[in-house]
Amino acid sequence: MKNSWKQTCLLGLPLILLSGMVIMLAENGNPAYKPKRINRAVELLADHQPIYYTGSHTGAPGGAGGAEASFEQGKKDAQTFADYISYDMEHTAYDIVGLTAYMKGLVAGGPAKSGHRTPAVIVNCPVNGLDEASVRANAWMFQQVLAAGVHGIMLTHADNPGAIRAFIEAVRFPIHKEGVGPLLHEGHRGQHGSAPAAQIWGISLQEYEDKADPWPLNPNGELLLGVKEEDKYALANVNANLKIPGIGMAEWGPGDMQMSLGVPGRGSVNDPKMRDARATVMAACKANHIAFLNSLAANAVVDMIKEGVMVGPASQPTTEIGRKFTNRQMPW
Repeated sequence: MKNSWKQTCLLGLPLILLSGMVIMLAENGNPAYKPKRINRAVELLADHQPIYYTGSHTGAPGGAGGAEASFEQGKKDAQTFADYISYDMEHTAYDIVGLTAYMKGLVAGGPAKSGHRTPAVIVNCPVNGLDEASVRANAWMFQQVLAAGVHGIMLTHADNPGAIRAFIEAVRFPIHKEGVGPLLHEGHRGQHGSAPAAQIWGISLQEYEDKADPWPLNPNGELLLGVKEEDKYALANVNANLKIPGIGMAEWGPGDMQMSLGVPGRGSVNDPKMRDARATVMAACKANHIAFLNSLAANAVVDMIKEGVMVGPASQPTTEIGRKFTNRQMPW
């Protein structure tokens, strides 16, 4: 039944007309399903399934209250409906102690409903990809975040290829050579953050260093790296930006894009400039086989999946509609 949603979509048949067995599987997933990877989000994307995340730009999941509160929040969030948790440190405090406690809480509250040890966690780091020099100067943040055991990072305002190249190289161990060439040099990540991350992932040190590499650049990689093409500078370079090996997903950041383009009013996604920006980023994603990220709502999720959106923030009811439409087998 793998990828049957594409066939259903082509035939124009709604899933509700299919057999009762298929509907049952779509509601809860296949109870016989066994996780194949550590990173649930990567596993789904590799199976051509859209992924849905939860999180906000107003603070980290633990909120105020220190490490203890972050740990308890992690225990609760281990059973989230989402495929990954967006942990924001772009617009709130850069708090490695809280993030580390949160990751430990996820382990304590797991396994996830999908059978994975934890939900995937992807961090928005407070590093803007304005240029190569600034990313390299702040690469220590990527190292610390990865040592906490997260499953991916988003680079904000990823404006040019040099900045993205520096980002990818910073998170890779030099033992991995996939994609190394004119567009990408070998990695710069050190080994001393591997032990705590391996404990969160529940694997050996050697296994962690083998697997902690960007997917799909490394087919066996478990890190999902994303870039935010969210201003006019990134938009002008987007075709070259997304050619840098190692990117798994990209978004067009309509809030910041609107301000950068000088479009008045919040939420002006239907302005012609905004429509063109979205179309340009999506086209570059498709050309480079990168998952496109866009906000998802219940009344539009099916159409957006048909259009090619593969990642998005979504409410639980919205995820239910999307998962049923694509006949997801992984339990949720």
